[in-house]
Amino acid sequence: MNQIPITAVGAERLKLELKELKSVKRPAVIEAIATAREHGDLKENAEYHAAREEQSFTEGRIAELEAALSNAQIIDITKLNPGGRVVFGCTVTLVDMETDSEVAYKIVGDIEADINENRIAISSPIARALIGKEEGDDVIVEAPAGTMEYAISGVEYK
Repeated sequence: MNQIPITAVGAERLKLELKELKSVKRPAVIEAIATAREHGDLKENAEYHAAREEQSFTEGRIAELEAALSNAQIIDITKLNPGGRVVFGCTVTLVDMETDSEVAYKIVGDIEADINENRIAISSPIARALIGKEEGDDVIVEAPAGTMEYAISGVEYK
């Protein structure tokens, strides 16, 4: 099976989420199902159906995390010597050439990506355009939303 790249920090975050799901969430859902069963007829018991749905979601997420972690190739950026280039795991500060606004993205594995926390997947159009570039380079990104131009103003390995 193919190994999935993941940052060391991302792997720890996923391990913590998995531990939380197994030790806290799963027992709480099992208890909610047991409580709902005590209320009688299961066909018309909305509490029971909601608890079963929650159980299904929890078990699915546990399976997803276990599969991802078992196939993970953990990459510790602090042990690499990328020589100033944009690589997996680094944080890149970009300046939008059109609006002059600045944004920083950390390039991570697909499973740990979260745009709300400025972590973008290595497979995203922006990350693919940035890989191999250096601070000071201009980058043109072909994204579904259209063509965007950025200048790389910083590259950090933390």
